[in-house]
Amino acid sequence: MMIAPLLALALQAAAPAVPPIVSAPSPLLGPIGQQALPTKGCAAYLWSTADRQLVAMASVDRATLRVSVGGKTIDLARSAVSGTAPLGFAASTEYRGEGMSARLTMDVVQQEGLTAGARVPSGALQIDRPGADGVVVPVAGLIGCAA
Repeated sequence: MMIAPLLALALQAAAPAVPPIVSAPSPLLGPIGQQALPTKGCAAYLWSTADRQLVAMASVDRATLRVSVGGKTIDLARSAVSGTAPLGFAASTEYRGEGMSARLTMDVVQQEGLTAGARVPSGALQIDRPGADGVVVPVAGLIGCAA
């Protein structure tokens, strides 16, 4: 009766280890550099969870998404929204321009002690270009609002 436990132990030892899922930085989406707080309204400052680079800024009042694609920093115009989130943001927002489209989905969490803003503990930024592979980048960040 000792063979069954030994066989199970041997099978576990022989099984290949499953590597952890790690997000790699996106070769398409680059850092946008330091960004100022808007003079009016709120903006979400989002970094890649893979490398903590600031990769996007979504502005409520300007209705734009600032990203750096292929080394060029651009502003895409908001084209559609669905769902609601605090501080004027939507649960999912679509942007278009410069021959591409982007979709930003994010969780917005307001918390006590964080005034004139909120946390974005998780989100995803999807960039699609005609004739090219799309990319989805996991993001997180903070929202800051002008007083």
